Amino acid sequence: MEKLLFGISGLPIGNGSTKFNYASGISYVKSIGLDAMELLFVRSVNVTDKNKDAILKTKIENDFYLSAHGSHYINLNADELEKQEQSIDRIVNGMEALIKVQGRSLVFHPGFYLKDSKEDTYNTIRENLLKLPQGVIDYRLETTGKRTQFGTIKELVSLCKEVSSCKLCIDFSHIHARENGSLKCYDDFAEIVQYVLNELGRSALDDLQIHMGGINYGEKGEKNHLPLLESDFNYTDCLRALKDYSVKGCVILEGPMVEKDALLLKNTYEKI
Repeated sequence: MEKLLFGISGLPIGNGSTKFNYASGISYVKSIGLDAMELLFVRSVNVTDKNKDAILKTKIENDFYLSAHGSHYINLNADELEKQEQSIDRIVNGMEALIKVQGRSLVFHPGFYLKDSKEDTYNTIRENLLKLPQGVIDYRLETTGKRTQFGTIKELVSLCKEVSSCKLCIDFSHIHARENGSLKCYDDFAEIVQYVLNELGRSALDDLQIHMGGINYGEKGEKNHLPLLESDFNYTDCLRALKDYSVKGCVILEGPMVEKDALLLKNTYEKI
């Protein structure tokens, strides 16, 4: 990656009168100055043989970055082996759809602790990640926003060391929510980036998938996404840390304001 790209999760809103699909959404998002989109496979894989050609054509014409967010029903630490296998299938199905449109990264939450220890959960998830087809796309393990979910920054960095097909997706808003509002100032964000640099090396910061946005949370972690300006997420200091460490890759805005908040992030970053 040559720079830090900015984009949206899912389809844009526009002026409210236009109903976008992925192809028209890519064109619109590019026209307003954004660079990327994360396709949402959270309920179903919605890139099909019917729409893949239009998506790919528009992506290439606009020199656009595509990632995708995998199913919300993935749990690589499910109690039943059958459910673990179904989770692997969901990841593979998302990967195959993403390949059809020349996407780069499939983002997903690896699983839940359930009644298992953190160590046992880690080992089960690692073994299942090793079963995934390798060398085609990047599997991006996303930091999670609830304490019941596997996915602290340390857990995921460790997995990235052990499973060569996996890379990080740092969701700063999830980290903030998981720890009940822990990311307050520049040093809090810089500490995370420095940790990744120390553990995974410069190459990780040169190709990093990042999520951020406004978020509502409580003692148990994430509740729901909010517009950036209606939340306490300190996006300015987060962006300043990314700039100071020369982070490259893609920032995806998650939240109800979609492209409006994504442009706020990009414009703020460019002014720093």
